[in-house]
Amino acid sequence: MLNVKVRRSTMAEMARSEITINLGALRRNVTHLSAVAEGSELWAVVKANAYGHGAADCGDTALAAGATALCVATVGEGLALRRELPEPRIIVLGPSSNREVAQARDARLELVVSGDIPPDIPVHLKLDTGMGRWGMSELVRPDLDVVGLMTHFATADDDLDFAQVQLGRFLEATAEYTHLTRHVANSAGLLRLPEARLDAVRCGIAIYGLSPFQTDPADDGLEPVLSWHSELGLVKQLQPGDSAGYGRRFIAAEPTWIGIVPVGYADGFRRNLTGTTVLVDGEPRRVVGTVSMDAFAVELPGPLPQGTPVTLVGPGVPLEAHARHAGTINYELATQLETGSERARRVLLYS
Repeated sequence: MLNVKVRRSTMAEMARSEITINLGALRRNVTHLSAVAEGSELWAVVKANAYGHGAADCGDTALAAGATALCVATVGEGLALRRELPEPRIIVLGPSSNREVAQARDARLELVVSGDIPPDIPVHLKLDTGMGRWGMSELVRPDLDVVGLMTHFATADDDLDFAQVQLGRFLEATAEYTHLTRHVANSAGLLRLPEARLDAVRCGIAIYGLSPFQTDPADDGLEPVLSWHSELGLVKQLQPGDSAGYGRRFIAAEPTWIGIVPVGYADGFRRNLTGTTVLVDGEPRRVVGTVSMDAFAVELPGPLPQGTPVTLVGPGVPLEAHARHAGTINYELATQLETGSERARRVLLYS
């Protein structure tokens, strides 16, 4: 029997949609990726509320599956996570202000720094080897509070040649500091660049069963953690010349059945997903007309019953396919689901 927990619902009787987070799948992904890491520590990146999946639940599950630390982007994220998880290492990957350093120290967070090293708090020095973003252009000599050295790949998902250049620069700059924890690889680096695994890998998108390469996650042994379901709230027939949605972007050329799904861009189903495919009663159907704030229309083969299930994300409709249609990446779509999370019921599966 499945172990299921309903996280929250904001409607008295039924939610507009339901997002299922399969923590069992996340556990299996972490176990698989830890095996790929071949002895390097796996640090689970749970920034942006675990890419929209839920930071505390995903972080706790990742730790139970073998992750040895959690990574966030901001001190604020770290403080919120510390309230939920009092024990594990939490590493703040992004910059922090002077005021936040004191808060981080009190919460036993570790900081990544690209300049001055604050006292009495564990820090990781970041070297910019080609990302052109945060990071020192030249490594300063680490002092007693430095526990790690790191850099960040710019192209591990699509240009391994440049990733190897970055790795070479990092290894040369840190050669005399092998007593410190050196960490470079992200999800793509872990999966494609074995020599970059070093002491620890910072694994984000892959632990959620999403491909850093925008391909089928199964190609890398990954199992998607998130699925998203709704239903047909209304079914109607358009006559020739009738339109659906704002701007009349879809005009029926013949009698056409459409269903209205009570999910829109305020829920995280983006406006530029018009024309993508969802599953209606298990069959692929095209989204037509303009996706609005609270609803979208889908073309039907006939007069299906109101309440017919609709799969927005899941087997047969991976997030990667929606991302390709929208001209973006699965990272962006996943994190935007958090924007509409209060409008959806969240269900956690543990098996």
